[in-house]
Amino acid sequence: MTQTLSVSALMASSGVAFGTSGARGLVTAMTDKVCFTYTCAFLQHMAEVGQFAPGGAVAIAGDLRPSSPRIMAACAAAIVHMGGEVQDCGFVPSPAVALHGFAQGIPSLMVTGSHIPDDRNGIKFNRADGEVLKPDEAAIRSQDVVVPDIFDADDMLRQAPEGQGAIDAAAPYVARYVDFFGPEALKGLKLGIYQHSAVGRDLLVAIVSGLGGDAVPLGRSERFIPVDTEAVRPEDQELGRQWAAERGLDAVLSTDGDSDRPLLADETGQWMRGDVLGILCAQALGVTGVATPVSSNSALELSGQFAAIARTRIGSPFVIAAMNDLLAQGAVACGYEANGGFILGSPILAHGRTLGALPTRDAVLPMVAVLVDARAKGLALTALQATLPARFTFSERLQNIPTSQSQALISGLEEGSDADVLVRLSETFGGLAGKASAFDKTDGLRTTFAEGDVIHLRPSGNAPELRVYTESASAERAVSLSSAAMQLVQKLASQQ
Repeated sequence: MTQTLSVSALMASSGVAFGTSGARGLVTAMTDKVCFTYTCAFLQHMAEVGQFAPGGAVAIAGDLRPSSPRIMAACAAAIVHMGGEVQDCGFVPSPAVALHGFAQGIPSLMVTGSHIPDDRNGIKFNRADGEVLKPDEAAIRSQDVVVPDIFDADDMLRQAPEGQGAIDAAAPYVARYVDFFGPEALKGLKLGIYQHSAVGRDLLVAIVSGLGGDAVPLGRSERFIPVDTEAVRPEDQELGRQWAAERGLDAVLSTDGDSDRPLLADETGQWMRGDVLGILCAQALGVTGVATPVSSNSALELSGQFAAIARTRIGSPFVIAAMNDLLAQGAVACGYEANGGFILGSPILAHGRTLGALPTRDAVLPMVAVLVDARAKGLALTALQATLPARFTFSERLQNIPTSQSQALISGLEEGSDADVLVRLSETFGGLAGKASAFDKTDGLRTTFAEGDVIHLRPSGNAPELRVYTESASAERAVSLSSAAMQLVQKLASQQ
């Protein structure tokens, strides 16, 4: 017997809700029925906007989490149920399946939990012409889906769908960078590739080799490792330093689990901040307009290199929306996030070659573009970073804190008039950073202090975590301020 399910009600009951990067939740909550229903809702919305019809193709891919194949099968079953043709891209990076979908003019989806532990997973949906944005998300939430009687008592498929047509989305993704930058772009550079469990680990080796670099694979793991490019684990910090020193590397390249967020270490093995990488990539590509969240490094404005800058809430949908506004104003535009994910809104022309726009978060472009630029200038990565104004960011996360608790903490700090808020922030954080001079509620609560330090608190949009971002005039100060702020915030959160 069929049943009609409200997507908004299912999100509330299952705990698998939309955040800034699609639907995510505990693997135990992401039953086949939940994943099937969400995929049907997505395709119903795509049909409403003229991007899907029975007989049309939909591309799917996944990361290397143990749960991804099962969830991909549930999504494939939904595509077939909706009358679509499944194009199975296998296990490739999120930007690779998106690139394929955009090129073919078809919707696509990626089964991934990105950087979070593998007891969780998610589904990231892409329109035929770009990422799902906030209006699309609202439309998907509003769908009612008629679900067929194909699930058992545990809401799992009684029978897995038959094998689908395999599509090579990897080769075009590799060719995108090799064709544009050229076979000698990284010649003479010895580059470590920290592979861990990233889905793009082998493609990254292929790209570096195709560009003439000496690619050295490192740290491959068959167990999923939750690499977070905004909060690099201490063990990964040590690995970077160790590999650089022992192997004489010019840099180390890595990504998060679905390979849409970069992690690049300089010749000393120090992992670069994603927002610094974004500035350097934007400069290397010669863009004129940049969209980035409020949490990103303020060296962007201080550099004086860009005609137009738009600050947004955190999350690629907000960055892309602002980037699209810049494009409409005639800018050669890009977007990037503090996690380093780089979004190219305009085609880039150089040396008679064109790099097409890719309006979704990508890890390869910022790492390659910055390495190519540094090599062309004869600079090591540390020297290239030193060309930017001296502003340094750092971020940590308090895990296993319910979103409601984080929100209650922030609401208490920002209650009352602006003057009241500044007094409260000065009283709360004055022992760490002095007098509060300004605050920004664009996304969470970002406080600027009179001496130039910044403390930014923000509940995660897709996990029970509270992010703590800091910015200061030195890397050491940003780290020490972060440590002190984390301890204070943890104490405050426990009192909520």
